[in-house]
Amino acid sequence: MILFGALANGLAVICGGGIGLAFKHGISERVKTLVVQSLGVCVVYVGISGSLKGTNTVIVVLSMVIGAIIGELINFDRQFQKFGDWLEKLMGMSGENHFSEAFVTSTLFICVGAMAIVGSLQSGMTGNNQVLYTKSMIDGVFVLILATTLGLGVIFSSVSVVLYESVLTLLAQWVAPLFTHTVINEMTCVGSLLILIIGLNMLKLTKIKVANLLLAPFLPILLCAVIK
Repeated sequence: MILFGALANGLAVICGGGIGLAFKHGISERVKTLVVQSLGVCVVYVGISGSLKGTNTVIVVLSMVIGAIIGELINFDRQFQKFGDWLEKLMGMSGENHFSEAFVTSTLFICVGAMAIVGSLQSGMTGNNQVLYTKSMIDGVFVLILATTLGLGVIFSSVSVVLYESVLTLLAQWVAPLFTHTVINEMTCVGSLLILIIGLNMLKLTKIKVANLLLAPFLPILLCAVIK
């Protein structure tokens, strides 16, 4: 089944997040703070590494600026917050103040990047899910650590990754021509800048609304076709 890769990725997120939640209440606040700071440094490193894949500064700048304008007009950050509040009431949860932060942080980390795109296209065109299986293990470890500090929101990013990778997999034959090597590099670059911002936010160095930049990583698909 060509969707096994996407489903495995979602399952890895659920399992990793579940294990992290199981250990959450056994960790002191002092340790949690250090874990968040350490993870923040690692996220910054991942963001910087990925951002170096970009080669066209104009596309990167336009993607960030246009994405920010659209995001602020729609106010994705507020929509995520409202979704988190609604979900808390629906499930009878309390104290999940970090739900939106956890959901956005984990969603961006596991969905933005070359492995998600290349792996999904490979699954759809050849039926080979090896790249997504490898990605699943990486994501599982990340959300495990993140869940110990930010909580339940990370598990719901499993829905995001399954939908995102499933759509790419099912439409692989039609959308593959859009994802040229250049487009993937620029998407990875812009997405990595968002990951870098997440790391800075985790370190309390900035308070940037990353959710309002969610469209930015997808704009290179259009911009690369216009700007040669």
